[in-house]
Amino acid sequence: MAGGVGSRFWPMSTEEKPKQFIDVLGSGRTLLQSTYDRFKGIIPPENVWVVTNRRYFELVKEQLADIPVGNILLEPCRRNTAPCVCYVSWRIKEKDPKANIVVAPSDHLITDVVEFQRVIKECLKFTSETDAIVTLGMKPNEPHTGYGYIEADLSSNSARNKELYRVDSFHEKPKLELAKQYVAQNNYFWNAGIFIWSVETIVNAFRVYAPAMNKIFESMLPIYGTEKEQEEIDRRYPECEKISVDYAILEKAEEIFVCPADFGWSDLGSWDSLHDHTEHDLYKNSCIGPNIKMFDSRNCIVHTTEEKQVIVQGLDGYIVAESNHTLLVCKISEGQNIKKYLGEE
Repeated sequence: MAGGVGSRFWPMSTEEKPKQFIDVLGSGRTLLQSTYDRFKGIIPPENVWVVTNRRYFELVKEQLADIPVGNILLEPCRRNTAPCVCYVSWRIKEKDPKANIVVAPSDHLITDVVEFQRVIKECLKFTSETDAIVTLGMKPNEPHTGYGYIEADLSSNSARNKELYRVDSFHEKPKLELAKQYVAQNNYFWNAGIFIWSVETIVNAFRVYAPAMNKIFESMLPIYGTEKEQEEIDRRYPECEKISVDYAILEKAEEIFVCPADFGWSDLGSWDSLHDHTEHDLYKNSCIGPNIKMFDSRNCIVHTTEEKQVIVQGLDGYIVAESNHTLLVCKISEGQNIKKYLGEE
């Protein structure tokens, strides 16, 4: 899923080029490319599909040159994740009725790729043998209020795979006190938005729980892969309810399991999360760029990959970021409010 507008990393990310298309980590690979790289050895390029907004088609084609152009599906408008998942599921089913699917956001950070691949392989094996839906739950290390939580029944794991447990319920992003209660228990996990299921399982779930939406995409089976597909998608997609796949399907499904996992995950939703998941010096400064020198500064994140030399002195808890001839200097605590200062809220 690569259609989000994620502009919280301004000035690096903008609506024209959101964070999934940016080298946020200074690794030489964008977040989209890093997501693709994680699936090498599990899924061949011809089986990788990207659903994105039509305005980002050229970016996807350029950054993922190995995948077939026909595997880049274009949304004419944003309708949250349920229509996105329903569309690609029927598109895949048309090519392979026995397909097994992993749905993953394109803008997340995962540091332990080996463990990630092991977990994905185990879950794919499970969904290929059952009619179950699997969601990955990240083991929380702090009472985070920016993530939804999955409550698992740890007394009820699957006979086929002892790592998988039945889901009791999903919980919205909590207030701090409630998040502390969740973390104090051992059966609450962050909802990473990574799902595994067979194509037959997920289209049947849409038939049952979101029939109006499902009817739109199932009715297009005869024209998938033809010149008429995009024209019809452009016409019918806006008819879809604007709803997440969590609300539309997961919270209603009966055969749903969670796989608790720990592979260094973050959704990189803000500058402070980027600071938390990058290397620091002795004074907790995170520096991403070719030649950055810090003096009398601590708890800062400096992202200046386009500059030859950057010198920062006397700052504590600041973002310093430069991109597209624009310089940002602000407190990390105010990083979420950038749009307000730009007059966009």
